[in-house]
Parts: sequence; structure tokens; C-alpha cells
Amino acid sequence: MLKTLLRQIGQYRTAAILTPIFILLEVLLDVLIPYVTSWLIDRGINAGDLAGVYRYGGLMLLMAFLSLAMGILAGRFVAYASTGFAANLRRAMYRNIQRFAFSDIDKYSTSGLVTRMTTDVSNLQNAFQMLLRTSIRAPFSMLSSIVMCFVISGQMSLIFIIAAVILAVVLTLVIRRVSATFARVFQQYDVMNNAVQENVSAIRVVKAFVREDYENQKFELAARGLYQLYVKAESLMAITHPVMNLVVYGCIIAISWFGAQLVVGGQLTTGQLTSLFTYVMSIFMSLMMLSMIFVQLTMSVASGKRVAEVINEVPDIVNPDNADTVVPDGSIDFDHVSFAYKGGSGEYALHDIDLHIDGGQTIGVIGGTGSGKSSLINLISRLYDATRGTVRVGGKDVRTLDLTALRDSVSVVLQKNVLFSGTILDNLRWGRADATLDECRRACRIACADEFIDQMTDGYDTRIEQGGTNVSGGQRQRLCIARALLKRPKVLILDDSTSACDNATDAKIRQQLRDEVPQMTRIIIAQRISSLKDCDRILVLVGGRISGWDTHDNLLKTNAIYQEICAIQDEDGGDFDAPQGRKEEDAQ
Repeated sequence: MLKTLLRQIGQYRTAAILTPIFILLEVLLDVLIPYVTSWLIDRGINAGDLAGVYRYGGLMLLMAFLSLAMGILAGRFVAYASTGFAANLRRAMYRNIQRFAFSDIDKYSTSGLVTRMTTDVSNLQNAFQMLLRTSIRAPFSMLSSIVMCFVISGQMSLIFIIAAVILAVVLTLVIRRVSATFARVFQQYDVMNNAVQENVSAIRVVKAFVREDYENQKFELAARGLYQLYVKAESLMAITHPVMNLVVYGCIIAISWFGAQLVVGGQLTTGQLTSLFTYVMSIFMSLMMLSMIFVQLTMSVASGKRVAEVINEVPDIVNPDNADTVVPDGSIDFDHVSFAYKGGSGEYALHDIDLHIDGGQTIGVIGGTGSGKSSLINLISRLYDATRGTVRVGGKDVRTLDLTALRDSVSVVLQKNVLFSGTILDNLRWGRADATLDECRRACRIACADEFIDQMTDGYDTRIEQGGTNVSGGQRQRLCIARALLKRPKVLILDDSTSACDNATDAKIRQQLRDEVPQMTRIIIAQRISSLKDCDRILVLVGGRISGWDTHDNLLKTNAIYQEICAIQDEDGGDFDAPQGRKEEDAQ
């Protein structure tokens, strides 16, 4: 973990090195000022030497200004180093997250990754800043003050040693108990952020179902869990403050008692006793700062582990060595493929899938919820890797293909369509950054998106709000299909991505795809038989297994599940989820 974090200092290493140098100079000057103060009192004031007062007073003033200058420089460099360190941490995490496979995202969760990039990195930034400033200043200031105390009076210095041992024991015991609690604190942050993310992203559903009170209760439960953990940790840490105050006041009383006797006995001057009081306050202020360092470091250790975990995570899916960058055609083969999600129940989502799709064919896929439709298409573009068997695109194992080449050749339009803030043209060019306006127009014509774009005042320069909230569901789907077409893929996968379109528009899109890009392999996942009956072949999935694989007409003759789907939709036009007869069979 430590090596991973230290590597992220990067170009801010010089500032990180200069900070402690200036801090050491600042502390050295601060420690010498009380010693010069004793000269001012003993050799100037008590001796009645006005010139000495001016001389030592001027020296103290010069040292104070130099100390101020060193402090300002240290503050500037530490701010530069700590903020740069945090920026590098976020950059390293973000870049690695971009390489994550879907299984890696599943492992950490979206809300967990957000917490690590915000709360955890902020903790590390504060800890790094404190490490550079306070953890250098406090020990050096304390040790320097103790040394000066020994220079003034070795007998009095024993008081500080005893006090320091007492505090060290107390801090060690407290921190040992607090560390485990802080580790749980950041796990609870994930839970709370997950509640917030779900609520904000689905706020329209929440309001439509009048579930604000329920969501408030869910958030309150997560927030209260975080509150209770923080109270527990902070209550333990609060013990250090009264113990420290007790030790400080005990030292002051002891110095006053024994110091007065030494002054009366002539073994200590008044100026030296005054300096000792200054040094004892410096020592215990340093100890107070050290206790704060321990608290921050205890919190940051948990954060550091979480951040380093993301940075060091090796994605489940990476580019192979000597990756093949050529996908010859849009043919697809599943060779006895089985698949199970990592971290799930261990049950297979797909069982022994064995099929062949020729390039340029139109394939329909239908099945109930949980039948494995989305799992199947995720394997084609290698968003997940098959647990068993082999998936081939263009006759080549997807695990040997370059990921960019593969995903440029396999364009997927997901059921949940996503548009980004910007113009329509900006969104379309996610498909291909260098696409011309004419190419964008052609893609929109095939996807039947030109119908509504041309009616907009600004046309292709119309601004899309975040998430595409200012266009309808059907319009979002058509824009996403057009965006996918701009990649010029060899395989186009439509995952129920015309479900928000009316039947006429759905049919028109399918007709345009057949006419305009006949060489492209098209896989259409849909719940409407009308969207699939013209496909070259239709795949019927039930429970992750192939129930049927044939044309519409043949499936109507030979496949009971497909017959039942058609019967249901002929009766009421409903979409297929799970035929009632099949549900009853499964229940038995």
C-alpha cells in the first residue's frame, strides 16, 4: 500500500522535500527564541544593561521574522504537494477504473468507487499535508525543546521524560482500539453513498410512487450507522485530551515547585526558569499535535488501503499479449459456453450455449427475465469472459483480440440508454469522433432519428441535458442506435433498445438496417414477437439454456415455449416475460 501511494507523489516530489526543510528551519528558530529570551532577562533586564536589552530584543525580532518567512514557504510548498498528491491519486484511480471489466465494477460498486475517489482521497490529502508539516514539526520541536531543557537543567528535564512515557502508553492503547472502528466507518460511507446515488438517479420513480418517506428512512438508517461509528471512534480519541491536560498541568506544577527551590538555591536563574515554562508548553503542544497526527493517520490507513486497492486492481479483462487487431467479419460462435458471475451465488447464468451465427444474419433473441439474454451479449463484446467454453467473433477467440478492435467491431445499444450533456452532434460523435455531419445524418436516417431532429429549432446543435432528460425515451433509443451505427460495426446488438418506440417506428428501423447495412450482423433482443418474426433465426432462452434455435415459422411448429409466447401476445398484445405455463412447471 505505502509504495503505491508514494508513487503518486510524482512531479510534486521536490515540493514534498522542500517542505520539511523549511519547517525544520522554522522550528529551529522557534526553539532558539526562548533561549535568547533567558539572555534578555538575565543579561539585559536583571543586569540593568539597556544595550543588552536592545541587542537581544533585536535578535529575537530578526529570528521571529525569519521563522515567519520559513513558515510561509513551508505552507506554500505543502499546499502544492498535498493537493498535487490528491490529484494524482484520483487520476490513477480514474484511469484504472476506465480499464475495469464489468465484474470489477460489480466487485467495488459504483457508490464504493465514488467514496474512494472523494472521501478517502480527501483523508489521504489531509494526512499527507499533516505528515509533511505537523509530523516533521512536532517531533523535531519536542526533541529540540527537550534538548534545550537538558542544556538549561538536567534535573528538571526528567519531569518531561516521565510525562512523555505516560502519554505514549495512553496513545498506543487508544489508537489500537480506534483503528478497527475507522475501517468500518469508511465501509459505512459506501452504504450511505449508495443510498444517495440510488435515490437521486431514480428520483422520478421515487416521486411517482410517493416513496419519499421510505427513502428518508433508508437514508436515516445509513446515516445513523455512520454517526454511531464516528461517535464510538471519537469517544475513544477524546480520552487523549484530558489525559494530556492532566500531564501538562502536572508538569507545570512540578516545574514551579522544584524550579523555585533551584532559583532560591542559586542553581537556576529567573530567565532560565521562564524559558523552561516556554519549553514545557512547546513540548506538550508538540505532543498534542502528535496525538492529532495519530488520529489522522489512523483514519488515513483505512483510506489508503481502499485507494491502493483500486489503483493496484488488475482488471479481470485485459488486452492479451500480441493481440490480434483484425476482426474479419461479423460471424459469431458460441462453443459450449457456460457463464457465472463472480461474487454471485456461483450458479451459472448460461449453460452450455452452442450456436453459430453467420456474418450478415439478423438474429432474434427472446426469453423471460433472468433467462440470460444480457449475459449472452455481454460475452460477445467481452464485457465479461466466459467461465467455460469459447466465444468467437470473426472466427477468432475474443480473448485473443485487441479490446478496442473487438468493441469497435461489436456495437451494443443497451436497454438502458445513456446520453451525455452536450449537443446531439456531440453525442453522436461518441460513436466516432471524426464523423462528418453527412455521416451523422445518414446514421440518424437509418435509426429514424432524423424525423424528430429536423423538427428541432437547432437541429443537430440542439443541446441534450444530462442523462437526456429533455428528450423522450424513444428519441433517446434512436439517438443511441445512430451513435452505434457511426462506429461502422460488423456486429450490431440491440438489447431491447426499441422498446420505447411504437411498432411502426420499430419496423421501420429494422427495415432500414436490412436495406442500408446488409453486411452487418444484427442481434435483436426484444419482448415483442413482431420485432423478431422476420429475423433469419430466433434464439429462445429459458433459464440460461437454449430452448429453441430456428426460424419464426419452424419455432411455431416445434417449440412449445415460443408457441405460448405467440399465443399470449396474440391474445392481448402483451410482452413476454415468463409464460404462465412455464411458471407453473418451474413451481412444481
